[in-house]
Amino acid sequence: MDILLIEDDLIEVMKLKRTVSKLNLKHSIIESKNGEEALEYLKSGKKLPDIILLDLNMPRMNGIEFLNILKNDEVLCYLPTIILTTSENRADLLKCYQAGIAGYVIKPLKYEDYQSKLNAVLEYWSVNQLVKG
Repeated sequence: MDILLIEDDLIEVMKLKRTVSKLNLKHSIIESKNGEEALEYLKSGKKLPDIILLDLNMPRMNGIEFLNILKNDEVLCYLPTIILTTSENRADLLKCYQAGIAGYVIKPLKYEDYQSKLNAVLEYWSVNQLVKG
C-alpha cells in the first residue's frame, strides 16, 4: 500500500517509519512536509497513494485547508484521508468529518500505544477495497 504522509515534524515522520518497519509492513511511505507540497505531488501525474495520513497543525497550509482542497477535486476526492494529530479539539474533529475524512486518530504519547493504533489503521486500509480516481 502506498501511503502519503503529510507531516511537518521530523520526529513524527521517523516514528511512523519505525512503526512500519518494526511491524514488518511492506508499505511505501511518500513524505510531504505540508499541504502545498502534498498537492504538488498529487497533481504531478505520479501514481496516487492508496491512503493519506494527514497532520492538522502545519505551516503554510494547515490540514483542514488541505482537506477542503482535496475533497473538492473530482479525482483526488476519493483518496481516503485519515487525520493523525495531537488535536483533541472538537471543532477540528467536526470540520474534518464535514470535509469527508475516513478517520481521525489522536497520536498517543506512549510509543507502544502509537504503534498499536497505527497497526490497526494500516491493517484496516490494507484489506479495504480502495477506489482510485
